[in-house]
Amino acid sequence: MPELPEVEIVKQSLAKNIKGKKIIKVSVRNRNLRFKVKSSFEYYLKNKYISNISRFSKYLLIELENQSFCIIHLGMSGTIHIVKNKKNYLFSNTSFYSSPNLPKKHNHIEFFFKDLRMIYNDPRRFGFFQLISNKNNLDKKFQNYGPEPFDKKFNSKYVTKYFESKNKSIKNFLIDQKFVSGIGNIYASEILYLSRIHPLKAAKKLNKSQCKKLILNSKKILLNAIKKGGSTIRDFKNTTGNTGHFQKEFQVYGRNNLNCKRPGCFGKIYKINQSNRSTFLCKKCQKK
Repeated sequence: MPELPEVEIVKQSLAKNIKGKKIIKVSVRNRNLRFKVKSSFEYYLKNKYISNISRFSKYLLIELENQSFCIIHLGMSGTIHIVKNKKNYLFSNTSFYSSPNLPKKHNHIEFFFKDLRMIYNDPRRFGFFQLISNKNNLDKKFQNYGPEPFDKKFNSKYVTKYFESKNKSIKNFLIDQKFVSGIGNIYASEILYLSRIHPLKAAKKLNKSQCKKLILNSKKILLNAIKKGGSTIRDFKNTTGNTGHFQKEFQVYGRNNLNCKRPGCFGKIYKINQSNRSTFLCKKCQKK
């Protein structure tokens, strides 16, 4: 599933390509996504101008001229492709998941603009599109989400108070969107490794110093991943033909049984299972 850095890359690509443009029409070929696309969806969006493209957590937010919103969640396998009308394109994918080219199957929703098309592809159909009528309703939708790692609210006071008397493991908190928004399984392992915190450690047992490291390294890892173009689990490219290569800097994720990269450490990376998800750590660096 695309995490915050990958969704941020998609957001940047959409802002470059469709912000300020008029939606000429929308075609829905399959309404059976995670939530069924309403019959009024195409009519509502037709002839609307896009005033802004933003992101919250793992959600893309398309703001329309009437201050309403179209929310997009990519689910497990969703990708968005930009196809320009007058150009032969090699790469259409705005992210680094699935094919860099527009697949022939599973193109469920298509936005038509004067000079290009935006196409939503999703083989597993776990993603969704949702129309939100105003900013107040948008805020209500996300009211139970925690702050993003880059938010000023994600600070030592917030974290230490949240962790009081919490027995749940710190790894499970990092991927809990009610605690912090946008961090997923891959980056949680990397953040904990950089912070030298064992993923099974109970949140309430973290001291102030560890909480500060967690906050700092969450920002550091995610910003670096965005800078590197997102993570490419397989060797794919985006619309510019550039490959996301943060995966080349993974310290633990996917490195089971390999040597720890930390200077002076002679430990090995282990994979454990937490809540049906793979977690990677160095037991020598990350003491419980």
